[in-house]
Amino acid sequence: MPIRQMKEGSEQHIVIKPHLPNSMNPVQKNQKTTQNGKGPPTQESQNNKIPNQISPPSRNRGRRRGRGGRKSDQGENFMRPSSRPCTAASKPVIAAAAATSVDATNVSVVEKNGSSSEGGFPSSSKSLCFAQRPGFGQLGTKCIVKANHFLAELPDKDLNQYDVTVTPEVSSRTVNRAIMAELVKMYKESHLGMRLPAYDGRKSLYTAGELPFKWKEFTIKLIDEDDVINGPKREREYKVVIKFVARANLHHLGQFLAGKRADGPKEALQILDIVLRELSIKRYCPVGRSFFSPDIRKPQPLGDGLEAWCGFYQSIRPTQMGLSLNIDMASAAFIEALPVIEFVAQLLGKDVSSRPLSDSDRVKIKKALRGVKVEVTHRGNVRRKYRVSGLTSQPTRELVFPVDDNLTMKSVVEYFQEMYGFTIKNTHLPCLQVGNQKKANYLPMEACKIVEGQRYTKRLSEKQITSLLKVTCQRPRDRENSILQTVQHNDYNEDPYAKEFGIKISEKQASVEARVLPAPWLKYHETGKEKDCLPQVGQWNMMNKKMINGMTVSRWACINFSRSVQESIARGFCNELAQMCQVSGMEFNPEPIIPIYIARPDQVEKALKHVYHSCVNKLKGKELELLLVILPDNNGSLYGDVKRICETDLGLITQCCLTKHVFKISKQYLANVSLKINVKMGGRNTVLLDAISCRIPLVSDIPTIIFGADVTHPENGEDSSPSIAAACASLEPNYQPPVTFIVVQKRHHTRLFANNHKDRSSTDRSGNILPGTVVDTKICHPTEFDFYLCSHAGIQGTSRPAHYHVLWDENNFTADGIQSLTNNLCYTYARCTRSVSVVPPAYYAHLAAFRARFYMEPDMPESGAGSPHKGGSKAIRESGVRPLPALKENVKRVMFYC
Repeated sequence: MPIRQMKEGSEQHIVIKPHLPNSMNPVQKNQKTTQNGKGPPTQESQNNKIPNQISPPSRNRGRRRGRGGRKSDQGENFMRPSSRPCTAASKPVIAAAAATSVDATNVSVVEKNGSSSEGGFPSSSKSLCFAQRPGFGQLGTKCIVKANHFLAELPDKDLNQYDVTVTPEVSSRTVNRAIMAELVKMYKESHLGMRLPAYDGRKSLYTAGELPFKWKEFTIKLIDEDDVINGPKREREYKVVIKFVARANLHHLGQFLAGKRADGPKEALQILDIVLRELSIKRYCPVGRSFFSPDIRKPQPLGDGLEAWCGFYQSIRPTQMGLSLNIDMASAAFIEALPVIEFVAQLLGKDVSSRPLSDSDRVKIKKALRGVKVEVTHRGNVRRKYRVSGLTSQPTRELVFPVDDNLTMKSVVEYFQEMYGFTIKNTHLPCLQVGNQKKANYLPMEACKIVEGQRYTKRLSEKQITSLLKVTCQRPRDRENSILQTVQHNDYNEDPYAKEFGIKISEKQASVEARVLPAPWLKYHETGKEKDCLPQVGQWNMMNKKMINGMTVSRWACINFSRSVQESIARGFCNELAQMCQVSGMEFNPEPIIPIYIARPDQVEKALKHVYHSCVNKLKGKELELLLVILPDNNGSLYGDVKRICETDLGLITQCCLTKHVFKISKQYLANVSLKINVKMGGRNTVLLDAISCRIPLVSDIPTIIFGADVTHPENGEDSSPSIAAACASLEPNYQPPVTFIVVQKRHHTRLFANNHKDRSSTDRSGNILPGTVVDTKICHPTEFDFYLCSHAGIQGTSRPAHYHVLWDENNFTADGIQSLTNNLCYTYARCTRSVSVVPPAYYAHLAAFRARFYMEPDMPESGAGSPHKGGSKAIRESGVRPLPALKENVKRVMFYC
């Protein structure tokens, strides 16, 4: 199964397991054992198992090894039918999970044996097809939810595509759109036959009905309206060639929406999407598929010269109900339209009008302003715009440049005074550099203002992220109202482009049938007062319970990097944590191997190695099992440095704790930390009762592994960092189990709301839909095997359901089978006593991939300061890839939990 890597990262989950021949429907044969009652499943239900089912894998490991296997070679993602038998020593069958942020419809899978797809859909031997929906789920309590999808009526007009060539070539979509707008204005009634085309800003133009020509050249003169407020304006001439390319097949699209074809015509969907975006592009600031404006809601300051703009996301997509327009609220960070000097003062947090800048200040300004568009303010009516390319290393008063071919030199201060009558006051500040390196121009900071409407694409600080989340966070009822107001304000049915193409959008959001799946029973240790637990509304606690496999920690130490935490406080915290671990079911030595070691954050490697060697000497060859690390609340790169050094160099398993938790000891916090420590030691906190009793359809039939894979991409503003992937290269020769491959997407814009916000029985405490709510009808794919599952309880804001898409299924899962398994697994995340929003194998893979970022050793900083991950050696820069250091074996065993 070849996979195309698309943009925007999120998790994906894969399940691999052998298929039992001639088996009954796995849901039907276990239907009576589904837990809907108030007590755990009875022994009688356990005795009614199908004879073919096996006893717990822990007691019968390796008993059934007769099925085929599959080898997964590094760098390949091909899924093949099972053909060869496993050897007696082969591993149990595997299940896997992966992560990319794509809409599942954009990932490619080779059809099995190249034959036509299921359901009789026409296809060629070269076609690609995902798993088809085997039916709809029936389990759970039925309910109605509302989705932010709005029915779009399929147009009945021919859609035509034309190629556009602009000479001289223009890289800016904004300029291209201005050229096309001028062309339509001049020639709509004459040469365009009264057509109102939609334009993608690049190479494609779309019309409803044909234009009167197959090929035509136009000459367009574009006036730069922003250049001068009053007076003569600059004029540029362009040649535009429009050439007919193809006609989109709406009949094909109609058949696809009706479920009569397996493959959707992407061209027709793309045209409709561009048509519905055309008016919004003219009204708002487009960013990807979203639109922003300071007029939608008052911008909120984020600090350091940034502000949060509100906007909306819009995308048209095929669903079971037909074409659907998905509308959601959005927010993004924009650079505030300030005078540059004021922006710099906010960025540095100090007045810059009286004292020179330090080298670190200059580097910070350079990074913040590089690529930002500014307009000059010193030329009266002239408002020429430039893009900042850099910052001078010298202050303005020292800058000179040649003014003629004889290399006659003149200072920047003199030039601006003589040429524009503008006196530069802040000559101690550097100038902005605009233009390219060969011909760079100098602009004094006080003569420039930041152009409005520029999205900030670099990395946000923690404080800015928190502020942005506050703007984004809306309760379900408020978010739903904002979405409805956006649809009404956009008034799509009065949109001239929608009218031109015959597209009608309903203002009523979709009402969808949903089901609330029951929470699974969880098994704890027999010595606890509560041996079993049924979570309520996605939550439970550890009171009266003991971990099902509590581990022993007898050799541990603590290192304290926080100056504000005194030794007595640290010792008290460690004692409390040790007691909580014991109460939860672990054996935890109350005394550390060596006294708590106080260290400086700037000597992290030296301090960690000192503690390590001190413990090794004291233990005489035995391993230190756990290192507790107390960190300052704002610790910069310290956390990553600790993890990198301990896990790739020293082979130490660590548990980090922030200062605020050390001072304010919370029982809930200590309980959660104890859960993390136990799994890091190799223990298990809880398991599904059905797993112990072998009542999980398909998965209980034969030994099965479920594993995850994830890729984490560089953050905004860190383009030089590599993408880092986790999860499986090679397990064993001739290992070919049947495979079910599922992608789970978190970064999407479908939201589900309670049908009645006042009905407390249908919402959790935050006003969100109940955990376990699953949807596989109406707003899901017309033919493919996908579903939305909200597996977690809301905390604040509006819950986002995970979108699961079964791409490949050799195990013949039913809808109920895969939905129940997925929901139940979300209750097995080891680090908390809550159901989580993404299936844990993918969650663990995400943690592992993100952890790998810390393993990238820092390079020499740029110009004496800046990002620790820029630059690097020549060899690394040329290859573009830096090999990751190897993990120590003891860390590798528990990597997902560290």
